[in-house]
Amino acid sequence: MPGAGGATESLKTRATARVDAERAALLELSARIHAHPELCYAEHRAAGWLADYLESRGFAVQRGAYGLPTAFAARLGTARPRVAVLCEYDALPGIGHACGHNIIAAAGAGAGVALADVLGETGGSLVVLGTPAEEGGGGKVVMAREGAFDEVDAAMMIHPAGLDLIKMNVLAVSAVEVEYHGRAAHAAAAPHAGINALDGLVTAYQVIAQLRQHIRPSERVHGIITDGGHAPNIVPEHAAGLFFVRAATMQRLARLKERVDACFKAGALASGAKYEVRQVGEDYSDMWTNLPLAAAYQANLEQLGRHVVDAPTEHISGSTDMGNVSKLLPSIHPMLSIAPPRVALHTQEFARYAASEDGQRGVLDGAKALAMTGVDVLCTPALLEAMRAAFAAERQAPAK
Repeated sequence: MPGAGGATESLKTRATARVDAERAALLELSARIHAHPELCYAEHRAAGWLADYLESRGFAVQRGAYGLPTAFAARLGTARPRVAVLCEYDALPGIGHACGHNIIAAAGAGAGVALADVLGETGGSLVVLGTPAEEGGGGKVVMAREGAFDEVDAAMMIHPAGLDLIKMNVLAVSAVEVEYHGRAAHAAAAPHAGINALDGLVTAYQVIAQLRQHIRPSERVHGIITDGGHAPNIVPEHAAGLFFVRAATMQRLARLKERVDACFKAGALASGAKYEVRQVGEDYSDMWTNLPLAAAYQANLEQLGRHVVDAPTEHISGSTDMGNVSKLLPSIHPMLSIAPPRVALHTQEFARYAASEDGQRGVLDGAKALAMTGVDVLCTPALLEAMRAAFAAERQAPAK
């Protein structure tokens, strides 16, 4: 196994050269996924294209991995340390790849192929994981439960954004659905005979709006009405809404959910309707960015001519099931600039950038930076020791 210094840098040079050699294939893969957006757990084409690509480059690919039809695991070797490179590829309803998951997918696949080119000399092993349903489905949470990250020493991915950042402000999130059940009646002839389920939901919505004045700046509650009744002249007997509750940590999330539930209860008490609340999907955790691993990534990214911005992370806030992975092993989720800082994720404009020349550069730079960082993990025992120590310190820190 090469030590630090010239041998390691030589392996990085070879890895980046392999990304350049794969340029046409990687950009075509990114463009094809972008042009055919698929929603969470329905990413059959994207998962298949990625699996085909990795299989054609020598990986042993398990399709439908960990009980999920659109997940895959592409493996090389069995030795430790083991690096996992993660791909995401689901899209958003109505606005396609407005989160740039096509770039995440192609960059992750490219990093895997580049690392595979030097794995015989670095030692260790490699797995490229296709992780479906990041946009609300919690694919990584399910995969983790099924053992996808057992015996993995580092997990890495990049995410496109408007800035080059080592980390984003990852908030813990829970999706909850609330339903109100009332009694239908003719809204003109006998309104007194009805119990208005929509009134219960609207009251709760308004109380949540008041709650927002008295929660932490890092906390969020937002929602939509998914069922408001059938006709204006019928007192709605059923109403439903979907809400996201976010907080800086899982502990704070649990406390905020209790306050939001009190708002739902207030709507029921005020309207006379009955209510029920259900969790939707998996809770996403906040994220522990492994700082030694992130520092290695930053050094590699800057070798590619990019400059990491030391910006307040609240400028890019969101939630990801990569947070759950970070509670299991040393992990990073850096942001890679493919658009101007003013362009927000989850917009049509960002979707256009994800298919632009800037997006193409993101695919190649992301693949190279991840591959170089993988070389560091596999070749530098001191880095691996520092990563493990930092992770252990996070686990031992008091809950907030």
